[in-house]
Amino acid sequence: MSNEGAKEGRPRLWTPSFCAVAAGNFLLFFSFYLLLPILPMYVGETFGADKALTGMVLASYTIMALLVRPVSGYMVDSFPRKKLLIICYTIFMLFFCGYPLAGTLLLFTIIRAMHGAAFGLVTVSNSTMAIDIMPAERRGEGIGYYGVSNNLAMAFGPSISLYFYETLHEFTPIFMISIITSLLGLCCVSMIKSPSKVTIPTTKALSLDRFVLVKGIPEMLPVILFSFSYGILSTYLAVYGRTEIGITDGTGLFFVVMACGLVLSRLRVGQMLNRGLVSQSIILGMILCLIGFSVFVFFRQPTGFYSAAFILGLGFGTMCSALQAMFINLAPHNRRGTANSTYFTAWDLGIGLGVFIGGHIAEVTNYATAYRTGLCVSTIGCLIFAFIIRRHFERNKLR
Repeated sequence: MSNEGAKEGRPRLWTPSFCAVAAGNFLLFFSFYLLLPILPMYVGETFGADKALTGMVLASYTIMALLVRPVSGYMVDSFPRKKLLIICYTIFMLFFCGYPLAGTLLLFTIIRAMHGAAFGLVTVSNSTMAIDIMPAERRGEGIGYYGVSNNLAMAFGPSISLYFYETLHEFTPIFMISIITSLLGLCCVSMIKSPSKVTIPTTKALSLDRFVLVKGIPEMLPVILFSFSYGILSTYLAVYGRTEIGITDGTGLFFVVMACGLVLSRLRVGQMLNRGLVSQSIILGMILCLIGFSVFVFFRQPTGFYSAAFILGLGFGTMCSALQAMFINLAPHNRRGTANSTYFTAWDLGIGLGVFIGGHIAEVTNYATAYRTGLCVSTIGCLIFAFIIRRHFERNKLR
C-alpha cells in the first residue's frame, strides 16, 4: 500500500506509527469484544441477576464512557497526546484484572463502570492520535483502514470468546486473554512517534465548546438512534440466538460474517470520503443497516440470521467511517479531539440506551420485540439525517 502511494506521488499512509496505532486499536477492541458476548451470561450465572438488572449493570460501562467523553476531548486537545494515551491505555488494561476478583454484584458493577470511563478516555486518545498521523490528503482512506482494525477485533473477539465458553464452560480463561491482549496493545502504542500537536490557546476561558463540538450537536441525533439499535444487537445477540432462533453454538460466526461486510465496506468507503462524498456515504450505510435489521428481525432462522450479519456489516462499515469524517470536517484542526469525543459521546449514549432499554423490553416481552424496537428507532434516524441533518452539515462543514 505504501509503495502504491509512493508511485502516485501521494504521501505515505502506512508508516510504522500508523501501523502501531492501528495494532493498538485492534488489541484494545479485541480485549473489549472478548467480554461483550459472555458478560450477560456471566452476570446471570455468577450473581443470579435477571435480564433487566443485567442490562443495568452492563449499561454502566457505556454510561461512564459517555460521561468522560467530553472531558477526554478537552484533555486530548490540551495535553501531550502520546503521554495521555499511554496513561489511559495502562488504566484500561488494569481494570481487566478486576473482573474475576469481584465477589459481589455491586463490586462488579463498580469495576465495570470505571472500566467504561477508562475506555472512553483511551478510545478518544487513540483515534485522535491516528488522525494526527494520517496525511491530510489520505485522511478518508486512513479513517477507513483504521476502522478495519475495529472490525477485525469484532470478528475475532466474540468468536474466540464464545468458542472458549462453549468448549470449557468457564469464564476465567477469557478474562486472562483480555488482560494479555490489552497489555500487548499498550506495548504497540508505546512505539508511536507522535507528531507535533496543535493545542487550543490556554488563554481562552473554559466554555461548552471546549468539551463538546457545539456545531456538531445536531449531527449527534442520528448517531444516537443508530447506535441504540447496535447496542441491542451486539449485547444480547448470543442470548437471542439461543432463545429465539435455536442457535446454541454458532452465534460467534455472526460476528465473523458481520466483520467481513465491515472490512469490505471500509475499504470502499475510504475512496468515497476522499472524494468528499460524506453525506452520500452516510445515507448509503443507513439504508444498508435498515435492510440488514429488517432481515434480522423478520427472517428468524439461521439463514436470515447470518445474511443479516453481512448486510449489517456493509451498512455499519460504510456509515460509521463517514459519520466520524463528518464530525472531523465540522471542526478546525486543533479541535480534532473534541470532534472525536463528540462523535463517540453520541455513539456511547445510543449504545447505553439500547442496552438499558433493550434489557427492560426483553424482560417485559422478549428479545424479538427489543430488536423490532431497534429497527423502528433506526428508521427514524435515517429519515432525520436525510431530510434535516444532511443540510445542516453541508452548510457548516469546513472542508
